[in-house]
Amino acid sequence: MKAEHERMTEEEDDSEIQLLKKELGVSLAKMDSLEKENQELKQEVSRLKGQISSLRAHNNERKTMLWKKFQLSMDSSYTDASPGVTRADIPESTMEKPMKVPNPPPRPNSVTPPSLPKEVKGSKAPPAPAPPPPPPPSKSLVGTRAVRRVPEVMELYRSLTRRDAHKENRSNSAGTPVVAFTKNMIGEIENRSAYLSAIKSDVDRRGEFIKFLIKEVESAAYKDIAEVEAFVKWLDGELSSLVDERAVLKHFPQWPERKADALREASFSYRDLKSLESEVSSFEDNPKEPLTQALRRIQALQDRLEQSIDNVERMRESTSKRYRDLQIPWEWMLDTGLVGKMKLSSLRLAKEYMKRITKELQSDECSCEENLMLQGVRYAYRVHQFAGGFDAETIQAFEKLKKVGLGTEN
Repeated sequence: MKAEHERMTEEEDDSEIQLLKKELGVSLAKMDSLEKENQELKQEVSRLKGQISSLRAHNNERKTMLWKKFQLSMDSSYTDASPGVTRADIPESTMEKPMKVPNPPPRPNSVTPPSLPKEVKGSKAPPAPAPPPPPPPSKSLVGTRAVRRVPEVMELYRSLTRRDAHKENRSNSAGTPVVAFTKNMIGEIENRSAYLSAIKSDVDRRGEFIKFLIKEVESAAYKDIAEVEAFVKWLDGELSSLVDERAVLKHFPQWPERKADALREASFSYRDLKSLESEVSSFEDNPKEPLTQALRRIQALQDRLEQSIDNVERMRESTSKRYRDLQIPWEWMLDTGLVGKMKLSSLRLAKEYMKRITKELQSDECSCEENLMLQGVRYAYRVHQFAGGFDAETIQAFEKLKKVGLGTEN
């Protein structure tokens, strides 16, 4: 019995040894394969290093050649005959233009226009057109349109949202793909010599003109943002006569870049807000448009309105301080100015939205009254909070929606 047990133990040991030998053989084979692969990778690395060294040498040689060519083009561009660059090769925008007589900028009342720069004193400047009369000062919106809080809007909104936990789906705007592109460096450098020559010409010849613009920007002080719009339009028109505004002005360290940029920023921001306010105020619903499409169009306009106002209010404190320091009007950013007017303009959207839903609820084809009712009340609540209340017409539209949606209409 004991001998048989020992025999079985030896057989188990032998089988285990055979298994270990087999695993060892597999491991050795793998090591050999990895060793060969390692040698092949080392050879590939050496080959790639050689290619990199060769490409670096070629690149350095090419850079040296391009730099010499660029310097030769620069040197020759300041002579009367530029070798390698013909007049036909020079873009029209970089050719020397005849001396431009600057038009005087639009001015606020009771301001004496400064003298024109020396470079244009010999020319006969056209008479400056009389500036248009400034628009009447904007009155405070408080008191011009009665807006009050309507508790019923909040009560109905909360009662409906408690019954229906459905949340609005918000779609994320897809990112705009960035298209990568490359340029031919040799051609770029060859063509750039004429461009740089034109910039140098503007710097040398238009000095007095730019000093005149510097004086105008530094002394610009307006009380009405509409006057800033006119001034920026004039300034951009004058600077457009330069080959490259930024490239030329950087040679004039006294250029008031901070104030010029702030004037443009204020003008463009006001113009964009004014355009949006006009679009909202003149909005009209199209009865022939499908309901879903019409409601989405109104909501998209409300989204733009709220986003624009949010951007202004978020930066209002710091921006208004900067504008005050630079003598740029800033009151239009307050709730008593254009911003407040834009908030009130959203009431028109609320009225059109509620009227459209009320009309749908009254039709025989309406199949989802409860969801549609909730959608209308939710939007009414949104505008109510944004505008700070409803006016009489909007309250009337809300009461109509409430009666029809709750089935209490006589």
